[in-house]
Order: sequence, then C-alpha cells, then structure tokens
Amino acid sequence: MATRRSAEEPAYVLHRYDWSESSLVLEVFTRNHGRIALVAKGVKRPTSQFRPVLLPLQALLLSWGGDAEVRTLKSAQWQGGHVMPTGEALISGTYLNELLMRLLARDDVHAALFDHYALTVQLLAERGDAQQLILRAFELMLLRDAGLLPDLGHDGSALTPLTTRAHYVVDPEHGLRLARDGEHQALLGEHWISLQQALDAPDPLIASLRACAPFEVALRPQLRSLLHYHCGVRGFKTRQLMIDVQAMSRSTTLTPVDSTASL
Repeated sequence: MATRRSAEEPAYVLHRYDWSESSLVLEVFTRNHGRIALVAKGVKRPTSQFRPVLLPLQALLLSWGGDAEVRTLKSAQWQGGHVMPTGEALISGTYLNELLMRLLARDDVHAALFDHYALTVQLLAERGDAQQLILRAFELMLLRDAGLLPDLGHDGSALTPLTTRAHYVVDPEHGLRLARDGEHQALLGEHWISLQQALDAPDPLIASLRACAPFEVALRPQLRSLLHYHCGVRGFKTRQLMIDVQAMSRSTTLTPVDSTASL
C-alpha cells in the first residue's frame, strides 16, 4: 500500500508534546484534514529549519506523509498574511487552541471552521480592543460547527418561536428555556433571535461580531456554560494563565487590566 502524502496544506499549530530529546509531536488544525498529529523529527536541534516556523497562531503550509495516527512532517513554511498575536491577544489565541483541542476529534474535517479560525486569529492580532467580541463570535462558530449549539430562535422544550421581550437562558441539554427568578444574566428573546440570524448570514463570523456587541457581557456566561459542559471541565487552563499573569502584574506594581472576563 502506498504511503499517503499531503503537500502544502494550510494549517495552524495548536499544541505540541515532547517526542524525544530532539523531536516533537504537533497537534495541528488543517483545512482539508481536520485536526491531526505530526511528528517533527529533530525540530529541537538548534540547526533545525522547522524551529523558527512551527509556532502557534501562525498561518503555515505543511507537508507530511504516513498512514499511522501520527504522521511524519516533511516540510513547513510560513504562509504570511499577518503578524502573530502578542500580549493578551496571544493568550486569547491560546484559549482558541484549547477549545479546538477539546472539542474537535482527530481527522474530522471542518473547512469552514478553519476559515473562521484563520480570520479570528488575524482579528485578535489587529483588534486588541475588541478581544471579547472576537472570542464570543468564534465560540458561536465552534459550537455550531461541532453540532453543539442549539437553535437560537426557538424554545428548546416547546419548540415554539421565542417571545422577543421574554428572557431566556441556554441549557446544555435542552436548548433555550425561559429564565427563572434570579437568573439575571439571561438574554432577551430578540437578542437570541439576532444571533441566530447572524449565524445564518453569508459571513456569519462578522455578522456575529456585530450582533454580540450590545449584550456581550450577558452572552459570555451563557456560552461558557455550554463550553464547560461539552468539554467536561469546570474551567480552562488559559483562563487560569491570565489570572496568573495578572497576579504577576500586581506583584510588580503595574495596574492590571481585567481581561479574564474575556475567556
């Protein structure tokens, strides 16, 4: 049987593990093959041509071969297009990678989601003032593409259209339901409807950015509850990372910016 090969596939590095003293296993998100694992042999050597290229949040073109679960990286080159996010945007990008690692199965193709991810990384690098909106919009894209986002235009139990002025919260198992007394971060029916319309637009990521803007703060815990439930976690490592960074800032007497809310 001939060894399968792929050449110059658009990809991003999501995570990496030590493989040996000189090699790494890379978890990469590719446009036409989904999330796959590649072994990068000799990448930790100072002379490796892969070393300055295989960075997270960089648009790459990767070539590999092999039939095993872990393929062998043959070449890697920077695709260009935008600079790598830095500072808080870098941590936000790392959060995106953690979500993809937790929610996407290997070898499951998500070409449209890959395009949304590429644009999201670019926006994080260029629009540091809009990180929260950018993250919310991508969370919607990811949940929808993974089949985990309920219909945002209908009550999940009654299967009836939402009442525009009533308040609803999202239940991970049953979809949207009427908010109970004390659930203060519920969204109006008209807000959920506007999100569904944005998701149905020709350019759903940009449309969702605009739709989220008036109620992003209330939307954040709604989406977080879905993500925690489907990822099987009570919190994300990158959120703790931001908390630790802020603690370091306080210890050096710098005034920290409260960015944990964006994760």
